[in-house]
Amino acid sequence: MPSQAIAEKDTATGISFAPAATAPWRVKAVTVLPGYRLAVTFMDGRSGTIDCALIRDASNPGIYAPLATPEYFAQAHIELGAITWPNGADLDPAWMYEALADRQLWAVPF
Repeated sequence: MPSQAIAEKDTATGISFAPAATAPWRVKAVTVLPGYRLAVTFMDGRSGTIDCALIRDASNPGIYAPLATPEYFAQAHIELGAITWPNGADLDPAWMYEALADRQLWAVPF
């Protein structure tokens, strides 16, 4: 089931904003797919698949190390328009948006 952002609040500043009023590259929905992939939809309707399978073989994944387990990877959710995980690891939504501009599948180079 996709994760939908309704209204978000930056708890650090106490500021709320409506995602519809944000940049087109912010993530509106994410669905975790098999094989370390994410189906994403951005505010302007652009969509595609992000392949994160390379995390399993990364030699120095740093904060992304927990994502190598399927159970942890499945905890992906949207926070302030970015895909993030409980440990604070996230994927830059503007980077994903640009990478998907001319294709429907993009592999994250961990």
